[in-house]
Amino acid sequence: MYGENTNGRIHFKRRFLRLREQNNFINRLDWGVILLYFLLVALGWLNIFAVVFDVQQQDQSIFDISLNSGRQLIWIATSVGLITLLMLIDFRFYDSFAYLLYAAVILFLIFVLLFGREIAGSKSWFTIGGFSLQPSEFAKFATALAVAKYLSHNNKAFESIRSQIILFAIIGLPAILIILQGDTGTAMVYSAFALVFYREGFSPLLLGIGVAVVVLFVLTLFIPQLYLIIAVVVTSFLFIGINTKKTKRIVTVAVAAVAVICVIVSVDFIVTDVLKPHQQNRIKALINPDADPLGYGWNVTQSKIAIGSGGFWGKGFLEGTQTKFDFVPEQSTDFIFCTIGEEHGWIGSMVLIGLFVLLLIRITAIAERQKSTFARVYGYSVAAILFFHFAVNIGMTIGLFPVIGIPLPFFSYGGSSLWAFTILLFILLKLDAHRMQILNRAQ
Repeated sequence: MYGENTNGRIHFKRRFLRLREQNNFINRLDWGVILLYFLLVALGWLNIFAVVFDVQQQDQSIFDISLNSGRQLIWIATSVGLITLLMLIDFRFYDSFAYLLYAAVILFLIFVLLFGREIAGSKSWFTIGGFSLQPSEFAKFATALAVAKYLSHNNKAFESIRSQIILFAIIGLPAILIILQGDTGTAMVYSAFALVFYREGFSPLLLGIGVAVVVLFVLTLFIPQLYLIIAVVVTSFLFIGINTKKTKRIVTVAVAAVAVICVIVSVDFIVTDVLKPHQQNRIKALINPDADPLGYGWNVTQSKIAIGSGGFWGKGFLEGTQTKFDFVPEQSTDFIFCTIGEEHGWIGSMVLIGLFVLLLIRITAIAERQKSTFARVYGYSVAAILFFHFAVNIGMTIGLFPVIGIPLPFFSYGGSSLWAFTILLFILLKLDAHRMQILNRAQ
C-alpha cells in the first residue's frame, strides 16, 4: 500500500513538472514574431485572392480550391500542423542532425535534376498528385543548419583558409546544383550568407571586395567600358603619384587596377556568352525597360504601372484593374507586391514593408540574444535569407533589381516556399525558447 502511494506521488510529480515545463516553453516563445508571421500569411492569402478574383463572377469564394487562394489555404493549414511538429521535436535534434538534414537535401537536389519536372524553364520540381514541391526552397534552412553546426564547432573558422573553403563549399554546393536546375535566382539567395560570415568574423576587406565587384559589374552595364577603364587608369596614376617612394603601395595599386580592368572587360563576355537569352533580357530590362516595352520590358513596365496607379490610398480591395486584367505576369508569386501597391496604394505598401522590417529587426534581436554559437549563427542566417528575399522581390517589382523570380516570404503563392520559410523561422523560435538549456548543454 505504501509503495503504491509512493509511486502515485512520483507519477503526479512527474506529470506536474511536465505541465510546468510546457507552460514555461509556451511563455518563452516569441509571440511577437508568431503574430507577425500569421499576419503576413493572412495578408498574403487575401492578396492572392485579389489576383485571381474575376469581376465577372461575383460569387467566387476565397475558399474555392480550384483557385490559387483555396489551394494556398490548404498550404496554410498544413503549415500550422508543420509548426506543431517543429515545436514537438526536441531542440537538440536540429544541432545533432544538421549535417544529415543537409546531406538529405543535397540528395533531393540531385534527384530533381534526374527525375524532376520542368516548369517555366527550371527543372526544380517534384510533382506529387496535384501538388508540386521544390526541393531548392528547403535547401535554405538545411544549409543554414549546416553552416551553424560548422561554425559552432570551429570558433576560429575564418582564421583558417581550410575552414573558409569548407564554409564556402557548404553554401556553394546547393547553389551550384540549383543553377544546374536552371533556377539562378534561387541560387543567388546563398550570397546572403556573406552577411552571416561577416557577423562571425569574416574579413571586412574581403566582404568589401565582393561588394565592390558587384557594384563595378552593375556600373559596367550603364557606363561605357572605355570611360570606366580611363577612370581606373587616371585614378591609379594619381595614387601612384602620391606614393612615389613606397614601392609596395605602388605594386598594390597597379595590381588592383589590372584586376578592376579585368572585371570591366569580362562583363561583356559574361552577359553575352555565359548568361542564357532570358537572363540577358532581364539585364536589358533593368537597364532600359522602355527599349522593348512589349517584349523583355513588359513585366517590369506593367509592374510599375500597377504600383503607381494605386496612388496614395489605392483603388480598394478587389478593385485593381491591372490585377484583374492580367497585365502583370506571375502576379500571385513573384509580383504579388504589385497587388498591394495597386489596391492599397502607398499606405498599404508602407504597412507591408513596415511589417517585414519589424520582423527582420525582431529576428536579429533574437539571434543576438542567443547563448550558443549554433543558435546565433542560425538566427542570423534566417535574418539574412529573409532580408534577401524581401529586398530583392520588392526591388525587382519597382525596377531596382533584375527579375530573378524569387517569392516574397510568407506572402507569395506557393506551398514549397511557405513550408520552407515556416520551417526556417520556427526552428529559430524553438531554439530561442530553449536558449538557456542549450547554454547548459554546451557547458
